[in-house]
Amino acid sequence: MFLLVGICCVYSCAKEVKNVTISSPNEELNVAFFLLHDGTPCYKVLHNTKTVIDTSTLGFELKAVSPLDRNFKILKTTTNSVDETWNMPWGEQENVRNQYNELKIELQEKEALQRKLNLVFKVYDDGIGFRYEFPEQEHLKEVIITDENTEFQLTGDHTSWWIPGDWDIYEHLYTTSKISKIDALSKANHGSLAQTYIPENAVNTPFTMRTADGLHISIHEAALLDYSGMTLKVDTENLSLQSELVGSERTTYKVKRTTPFTTPWRTIQITEKATELIDSKLIVNLNEPSKIEDISWFKPMKYTGIWWEMHLGKSSWDKAAGKHGATTENAKAFIDFSAKNNIGGVLIEGWNTGWEHWIGFEDREGVFDFITPYDDYDLEEVVRYANEKGVEIIMHHETSAAIGTYDKQMDKAYKLMQDLGIHSVKSGYVGKIIPKGEYHHGQWMVNHYNNAVMKAVDYEVAVNAHEPIKATGLRRTYPNIISREGLRGQEFNAWAADGGNPSEHLPIVAFTRMLAGPVDYTPGIFNIKLTPYKENNQVNTTISQQLALYVVIYSPIQMAADLIENYEGNPALQFIKDVGVDWKQTKVLNGEVGDFVTIAREERNTGNWFLGSITDENSRELNVSLDFLAPNTTYTATIYKDAADAHWNDNPTAITIETMEVTSENTVKLKLAAGGGTAISFIKK
Repeated sequence: MFLLVGICCVYSCAKEVKNVTISSPNEELNVAFFLLHDGTPCYKVLHNTKTVIDTSTLGFELKAVSPLDRNFKILKTTTNSVDETWNMPWGEQENVRNQYNELKIELQEKEALQRKLNLVFKVYDDGIGFRYEFPEQEHLKEVIITDENTEFQLTGDHTSWWIPGDWDIYEHLYTTSKISKIDALSKANHGSLAQTYIPENAVNTPFTMRTADGLHISIHEAALLDYSGMTLKVDTENLSLQSELVGSERTTYKVKRTTPFTTPWRTIQITEKATELIDSKLIVNLNEPSKIEDISWFKPMKYTGIWWEMHLGKSSWDKAAGKHGATTENAKAFIDFSAKNNIGGVLIEGWNTGWEHWIGFEDREGVFDFITPYDDYDLEEVVRYANEKGVEIIMHHETSAAIGTYDKQMDKAYKLMQDLGIHSVKSGYVGKIIPKGEYHHGQWMVNHYNNAVMKAVDYEVAVNAHEPIKATGLRRTYPNIISREGLRGQEFNAWAADGGNPSEHLPIVAFTRMLAGPVDYTPGIFNIKLTPYKENNQVNTTISQQLALYVVIYSPIQMAADLIENYEGNPALQFIKDVGVDWKQTKVLNGEVGDFVTIAREERNTGNWFLGSITDENSRELNVSLDFLAPNTTYTATIYKDAADAHWNDNPTAITIETMEVTSENTVKLKLAAGGGTAISFIKK
């Protein structure tokens, strides 16, 4: 490996004193670190010879002491090169290459307390990660951060796709705009039950942009541990971004740590093609290797469940409403359906007592019981029956954001799962956090989310969190983090006053939220118009797109979310029966942010391939080469495509299913209806 590092004086800018540079392994990305005349640390990023991130300052504001952001000198610089491959126990691919060049800069203040601060940069072919290190030191033992001032100085008025920098939820629709037009406060459009806090002109991450000359940039973070989540404050005049940490009303600071410690990585993915953003494994690579020796107890799977019927109003979570969904009888019906259709799990929501008092109440502590089922739900019998049928039960823990209650019961709740042989849980955090004044994305809650995952390891439990903290690649370190929500999910289509998620939503999500990690979007709705339960809501896609989502929107657990009666007798169900959930390799074949995307994935252990292609509100035709298939091999391709007259609103369930034999020499033409898609299974003969 060739490592290019330089240390020199820079004469083009009188304020820049010292310049330390490092390049990516392919030498196309270059990072320069330097100090301004007053000792302010800065960095700059170039792609080939073009500046992508211009001179950007780094530093912190600290409580009761002077800022840690200037008057530095460079004590020492060290470099390192790494090229390794690690195995994903489950994921989008089997093996991941982790190749980067590393630069570490050790800084010390010139005067006064001579406090120390280190910067570490890892430069990959597809982007960079950098973080701060606070070494152990006499004059800085406790670090109380009131603001982190990490700047990202952009070089143009890029097109961007963003959601507001909400401190509580990510359940917003994306806006497409120039940087100069971002007004996050007025664009808050989430329809959530929570009363959220959104700083003015702040956006959440991943924050994806496209430059005028077609370069794609996405800013996020990796390895978020014992720290506040980062949003980005937007300066629409100077076209710059600055880290804005999530705070708390219970404290006057945003992060409190004791040295030594490191911050999360600040990440900038930089690719020439939009599709290469999805290919990038920079986020997971910046996390530590797995701390779980044996994760074989978790198996990726498809699942059904008692969930969608509540959003439709067919049944309820609570028993008092008189139409309780989580009954023993109903659970067994889903188990039978799953066993018959190659679906491995069943999620049952509303099984435990407390649902009568969970939304809109201030006194939610002590309400939910994570041990005791309602009297019309025989938990042990349901688990016994599921085991008999070869189906796993997925536990559900809705906390209603009453964190004290969940923390007190967590060990008992996990122990119950362990005793019953249940290995995965969907947790929920609907509502304002209790204690009052904390936010979902602040340091206090970040620690709760992570502690819940770490404790779950002891009980062989995998966690799929809803209303979560954002994904930051920790699934590498803790592979029992299997999926999460963290976006406007499918349920908004059932009841949102704004009409649900528009057709462009998921073609944006693939290049934004999905870059962070697996998404539990709950696809597979066949009754697109939601009759007879809803009159003013529908799913704003065709049925073919609902099938394609199993391939496009990645998760190791994929729900067949609709009601049993909407699947039975529909030939499109065959794709859900066949499609894999655990992949040997992934190929992103085409795509543009917010418009369309086509992805093919090879299933582990079978050699079968599956393809999904989705589009926004515009119909389009795409020619796709099948050269990703194994050579000299014949596959039976079953194509589930929009019928000629299909349309997301006018005729969403019109689907055509064709079967043919293909090889890697073939090309297929995909004709996607407005809001439509195509799903293809390639089964080896």
